[in-house]
Amino acid sequence: MESYEGNSQRVEEAFVGSFFLDNELAKGCSIQPKQLFSPFLRNLYTVIQSLAKKGQPIDPVTVLDEIGGEQIGSVGGMSYLFYLAGSVPSIAHFHTYEDAVRSHDKRRKALAYAEEFKNKVMDGDIEQVVSEGIHQLMELEDLQTDGQDSGEISPSLIELYSEGERDLGDIPGCSSGFGKLDKLTGGFQESDLIIIGARPSVGKTAFALNLALHHAIQDVSVIFSLEMSKKQLLKRAACICEEISSVKLRNPYRYFSEDDWGKYTNALRRIAGSQLHIFDKAGMDVNYIYSKVRRLRKKYGDTARLLVIIDYLQLIDGDSKHKGNRQAEISEICRFLKKLARDLNVSVIALSQLSRGVEARQDKRPMLSDLRESGQIEQDADTIAFLYRDDYYSKDSKQANKIEIILAKQRNGPIGTIELEFKKEYGKFVDLS
Repeated sequence: MESYEGNSQRVEEAFVGSFFLDNELAKGCSIQPKQLFSPFLRNLYTVIQSLAKKGQPIDPVTVLDEIGGEQIGSVGGMSYLFYLAGSVPSIAHFHTYEDAVRSHDKRRKALAYAEEFKNKVMDGDIEQVVSEGIHQLMELEDLQTDGQDSGEISPSLIELYSEGERDLGDIPGCSSGFGKLDKLTGGFQESDLIIIGARPSVGKTAFALNLALHHAIQDVSVIFSLEMSKKQLLKRAACICEEISSVKLRNPYRYFSEDDWGKYTNALRRIAGSQLHIFDKAGMDVNYIYSKVRRLRKKYGDTARLLVIIDYLQLIDGDSKHKGNRQAEISEICRFLKKLARDLNVSVIALSQLSRGVEARQDKRPMLSDLRESGQIEQDADTIAFLYRDDYYSKDSKQANKIEIILAKQRNGPIGTIELEFKKEYGKFVDLS
């Protein structure tokens, strides 16, 4: 360990010493002081950053003036300061030093996490420990990725041109299975966070299940159900596939006819042949969701289109540091789901409850302000849609069995409303004829 720390010290000295040769390096450097191991060099680099922000030159004299003579010991003393200023012959390898500092910092954190993980495994809740471990490793990965990104746009321009030469079909995104909705959205786009909101019992879960079943025929659908069990969802999926009465399915032995049994067999066969995955673990958090989606992305490869559905947003366990502040928890969860969509290039659909405020209005069609803990949800979501049924509020409605899909926000497209038929007996949505 001593040789490792010595190597880290030499790298950090070359890194900090480079700023005395070229003051401009400090303006574009992404390394943070906390990433340096040596307390002297960490303090000195903080002073260098301060001088750079003020537009002042960086040399031993200005450093001394910035910190004051009585604090010179905090950067190793005057002799160490002059040693650093003359220790680097050239800045030609500055970016190599920068990458090495980042790498050493990542290694130290990994070793610390490993030791912390070992201790917690012996004493704590293993599932909670694993979840926290995943979160810490993801933070390490982000640090490494940030350093590798040069901001170059040429590779992306080449990808754009190559995509333009491929026929993406009428629907470039993940098809919903509903013609008018696909025409309005172009399908659910990869890397997008889509929020679908409605009041309880309007049909959020049924709608999401319709989307998942359609997509799973050709691609991969993943459902994280925090409200219903896997078996409950599969029962509802069978009803949708073959239009089986959900009332009869409560007790098939007693209520099924021979025709019903034939439909049920076909439905289960169709579902078994699809690429549908359902996770129904109680108390899921975002780290658990991320790890499962990442594993499926690896299994199916980069070319597969993954549609990830979360039922529902407000039931996800939040970060312990925000306990007691549900709005802060939801904000953190939304940011994480958007990160998940971008990192793993998947379409994430999160179902959301709406506040009771909608019930107090004469026109009960939802709007953006009806989203519970709405601020961060509205900001992070690429698309927000609401479900509205007039017969939910009025039994005498002339719009019986019709549901409105209200597209209230679409970052890269138009907003609008389309209507679908909702066959409540089967939980099935279909295009209006």
